[in-house]
Amino acid sequence: MNKFKYSILTAGIAAMGLMTGACADSFLDVSSKTESNTENFYSTEGDAWRALLGCYDGWRQISSSPGVGFYVASTVMSDECYGATGAADGWGYQAIDGFDQSKSPSDQNIYEQDWKMYYAGVYRCNELIAHEEQIEWKSEANHGLYMAECRAIRALLYFDMVRLWGNIPLFLEPVSENREQADPAEVYAAIVSDLKFAAENIPQGANRSTAENGRITRYAAESMLARVYLFYTGYYGKDLEGLTKAEVVNYLDDVVANGGYSLVEGFKNLWPAASLVQVPLETQWDPELSTYAGSVNSEFILQQKFTPTQDYNGNQDSNRWQVMMGMRQMNFSPYGKGWGACTVTPTYYNKFANTDSRKTASVINLATEGVTGAAEYKTGYNDWREYTGFSVKKYSPLAFQILNAQGELTYVSASRPDGSGDFQITNSQDWVIMRYADVLLMVAELGGVPSKTAQAALDDVRARAGLASVPATLDNVMNERALELAFEGHRYWDLLRQGIDKTADAIAATAGPVKNGGVDATVNYDRSKIIATKGLSQIPVNQIILSNGVLHQNAGWE
Repeated sequence: MNKFKYSILTAGIAAMGLMTGACADSFLDVSSKTESNTENFYSTEGDAWRALLGCYDGWRQISSSPGVGFYVASTVMSDECYGATGAADGWGYQAIDGFDQSKSPSDQNIYEQDWKMYYAGVYRCNELIAHEEQIEWKSEANHGLYMAECRAIRALLYFDMVRLWGNIPLFLEPVSENREQADPAEVYAAIVSDLKFAAENIPQGANRSTAENGRITRYAAESMLARVYLFYTGYYGKDLEGLTKAEVVNYLDDVVANGGYSLVEGFKNLWPAASLVQVPLETQWDPELSTYAGSVNSEFILQQKFTPTQDYNGNQDSNRWQVMMGMRQMNFSPYGKGWGACTVTPTYYNKFANTDSRKTASVINLATEGVTGAAEYKTGYNDWREYTGFSVKKYSPLAFQILNAQGELTYVSASRPDGSGDFQITNSQDWVIMRYADVLLMVAELGGVPSKTAQAALDDVRARAGLASVPATLDNVMNERALELAFEGHRYWDLLRQGIDKTADAIAATAGPVKNGGVDATVNYDRSKIIATKGLSQIPVNQIILSNGVLHQNAGWE
C-alpha cells in the first residue's frame, strides 16, 4: 500500500463548496464563495455536513494560507531554533524570535493574515452552532457528532489564539462587531466547555476509520483537555474554571485504557523524511521503500490534514508553511529545498544524547549526512541567514530522485514521487497535533492514571528512543518532552508554562555564533524584552487601527 495516500475527509474538504474567507478591511468580515447563504443553507443534515467540512477547512487554512503559521511561530519562539530564512530576507522572523520589534520595525502586521484566518475559522463554527436548531436532523447520532466536532474545532482555534496573543476578543456567535478583548479566563472557560462537549458527545468508536482520519475523536478532545489544563494552570498559576486535575486524570486514563493507541515501533518511522530508505541512484524515488508508518498509525491521535493540490488561485489546501522548514535553496534527497527558516540551535541539538534515536530522526546534521558536499550546498549556504549546520528533519520537505528529459538523474523538490508539483505550495505532510507519546508524558507529569503509572509512562517513551529508565520526576518529564516533541510546536508552550523567567533563560542561552550568507555573525537576545512581553506575541497593528483603539496592544510590543 502507498503510505502517502490521502483520506476521504481531506479530499472532501478540498472539494466542499461552502467556503468563507477573511476580507482585507476587517478581521471579522466574511463572504461566501457560493450562492449558499445563511438564509437558505442550514436546512438539511447534508447542509450540516458541508458546513462541518467548512469548519475543518477553516482550521486547516491557518496552516495553508499565507501568514506565519502557529506551529512555525511556536518553533521560532522556542529555544529549539533561530528564525533564520534568507540572508537578504526581511527580519520579521528575528523580531518573533527575539520578542523585539526593533529588529524589524516594518513588520508590525506580520501576524495579520493569521489573525484573519483564525477568526474566519471561528466564524464558520459559530454559524453552524447558531443554526443547529433549524437543521432537519435525520440522525440524532450525526447531530451530536457533527456539533461536537464543530465545537472542538472552535476550541482548537481559540486555544492557539489565546496562547499566541493572550488578550483576544471572544465570539461565540456569528456576529461582526467591534468587541473588546476578553479576560483570558473567559476564553479558556469557553475552550473547556467546547472540548468537554466533544468528549461527551463523540462516541467511543467514532471517526476511527482510515477514511475518517483527520476528524476529531473523543480521545483527541480528552487529550486536548489535558494540554489546556497543564498550560493554563502553569502559565496563569491558578485553577482552570470548569476543569479539575481529577477530571483530567480520568480523561487521560480513558485515552490510555480505551483508546487502543500505542507507540509506533522506531521513532524515525513517524516522519516521512526520517524514514526514507536510500534509493539506488539508477532508480526513481519510490515511497514503497520507506519505513514511514503512514499518516494513519497507532500513535497519531489528531492531525491537521492537507493535500498536494494547492494553487495560486485561491485553493488553499496544502501544508503551506512546511516549505519554510526546508534547507535553504538546496535539494539533497530525501530532503527537499525550502526557505531555510528554523535552523536548529547547537544548544538544542546537543540536548540529545548520541545514543538517543530521536537525534538523527529529528535533526538534519548537514555535515555528517553529507549535505555539505552536495553540488547545491554552496548556493544555499551563501544565501542562508543564521545558518548553524542543523535543520529540522521531522517536517523537512521531500526531494525526489528522477530522470530528466535528457536521461540524467536529478533531484526535484516537490510533494509527488514523479517530481511534479510546485515545491512552495504542494507539500502535504500532516501537522501532528496530538500523539500518544505526548499523552504518556502528560500522564507521567500528572503522577500517573489508574491504568498507567507515571514511571511506566515515562519508561515507555524512553525505551522507544533506546534510553534507560530515569525517575519520573517533574524535571525528567519536562526534559523528555523537550526531546520527544522537539520541533512539533510544543516546546515553547512547555517552557512558558514553567514561567517567563525560565523561558527567557532558555532562549537567551542559545545565543551564539552563526553564519549569515556565509559570513560570521552572532545571534543575541535581550532577556528583558522577552520578559516584558510575558511571552505573548504582537497583535497586528492594523487590527488595532481598524478597531478604533478598542483593541489594545500586548505589553512589550507597544
